[in-house]
Order: sequence, then C-alpha cells, then structure tokens
Amino acid sequence: MTSGMTSVPNFALYGTQAQPTWRDLVHFERIPERSGLHNWEIEPHFHDALIQVLYPISGGGETFIDGRKWTLQTPCLIVAPAHSVHGFHWTIGDVDGPVVTAAQRPLESLAATASPELLQHIRKPTVLHVDPTSRHAESLMPLFDAIEREAATHTQGQVAAGMALMVALFVQIARISETSARAEEDDVPRTRKALQVERFRALLDEHCRERVPVERYASELGVTAGQLTRLCREVMGMSTLDAINARVVHEAQRELVYSSLSIKQVAAELGFEDEAYFGRFFKKQTGLRPTEFRANARRELAGA
Repeated sequence: MTSGMTSVPNFALYGTQAQPTWRDLVHFERIPERSGLHNWEIEPHFHDALIQVLYPISGGGETFIDGRKWTLQTPCLIVAPAHSVHGFHWTIGDVDGPVVTAAQRPLESLAATASPELLQHIRKPTVLHVDPTSRHAESLMPLFDAIEREAATHTQGQVAAGMALMVALFVQIARISETSARAEEDDVPRTRKALQVERFRALLDEHCRERVPVERYASELGVTAGQLTRLCREVMGMSTLDAINARVVHEAQRELVYSSLSIKQVAAELGFEDEAYFGRFFKKQTGLRPTEFRANARRELAGA
C-alpha cells in the first residue's frame, strides 16, 4: 500500500480517467467486463466522489479496502465509499456479479431525507456475506436488475429513479448487516431461534391479510403452537398472537393512510368479514377507531 493518498490513482471507474461527477450518476456493469481486461487484478485506487457496490455471486478472491483485507466467499456484498482506497484480486475466469457506481453526495442527500440511519452503511467500507436463502437476499438481484435498466435508459427521470433504487439497495444492505451482526453475537442455539423467528416474520408478511391462526404458522415452521409462542416471547418479547396482530395493524394503518378504500373495504382486504369487528379490533390495538386514525394521520401528513 502506498504511503500517501495522492500517490494512489484516482479513477472514475477501474482504469479510466476521473470524469466530472455529474456524468452517469448511476453506472452499471458486471465484474468480468472490466476486471477481465486487467487479468482479474484491480490495483489499489480510489474514487474522488463515487461509491461502488459490488455483488459477486460466483467465484471468489480477495479485496483490500483502506488497508483491511477480506477473503471473499460468494455471494457477498462489497461497499467501497468515495475516498476509500480499494483493490481486488479475483479468481480467474469464474467470477461474476453486478457492480454499481454512483455519485455519493446525491445518494447521501436522498438517504438523509428518506432514512438517515442508512448513512452509516453508505459511508462505511464493508464486506457482507449474503445468505442466499434469506428473504433480504431475494430482493438484491431484482434491485440490481432495475438499476441496470435505469442506467441504460437515457430519458427523463433517470437520475431520480437511479438514486431511489440505490437507496432501496442500501435498505437491503442495512438489513443484511443487521442480520449478520445478530448472528455473530448469538451462540448456536440462539442463532437457530433467530432463524426461526426470521422465517416466522417472512410468513407474517406473506399471510398478514388472511387472518391465519397461530396453529397454521406453527405448522409451517414445524413446531407446536406452544413452542412458537415461547420462541416469540424469548426473541421478540411478545406472544405469537400479539406479533400477528401487530403485523395486521401495521398493514391496516398503511391502507387507512395511503389508500382511498372505505373502512369496509380495508376490513375485507385484511380478511375481516365484518366491518364492526375490524373496528373493535383496531381500536383495541391502537386506542383509536379506524376513522379517527385515518383523519389524524392525514392531518399530520398534510402539515408535514
């Protein structure tokens, strides 16, 4: 590693001269397109105003970011923020995956407004192993595919769409980072329980509009209703039924605020056959009738 930042090449992209940062605010390519031209060795360099996110899904190698070395086990995510000195040594020929390069300041500005907690993930060099079976991993390639389409579409709104997709990508990176951190802190039995709860949360997302009973969730997880409740209390701090109800309320609140559906229609969308029963359920959970919640929330939005 060189002794001073000024001696490290400043590349807009691998092996190209730096360009004005307003050009191609979101750029997409695949790892072999450029690394293959450099014998799978990318020497240490930095980007003056650009952040790169790589998602190698096959092959392997090593990366060096700000003096730290990572051995890459695919699939993984690599974040190299602006000014971080980074380089790559890829295994020859079998590496593939997308690379996204974006202007960091506009990305930070959008993230600061939409979700400020993302800034730490945008600014921190990192390598994250990705569990390909996790629900967060399932969202990665569709996002990269959407970024690729936007990068290739030179039309109105390209920059806004590209940056919005970058924020969505970092939402997934933040979720994967949190899951990885929890796994590192937990012992083996706890990790197993955490994975079960992760699966339960995924089932909640899938069935929250169906009024599914506790027993069905337990059956899909291969445990008894009592075991599932004990698991939820231990990991989530609430019973299975409380977790189900909380997820239904979240969905109801979203429909009440952002849709034009009537209360009766919202009730039907969430699997309630009776509008009155839905009203009693919602008030018990939130302290407000659906009409009161909708009016209050829309007033707050109008005044924001």
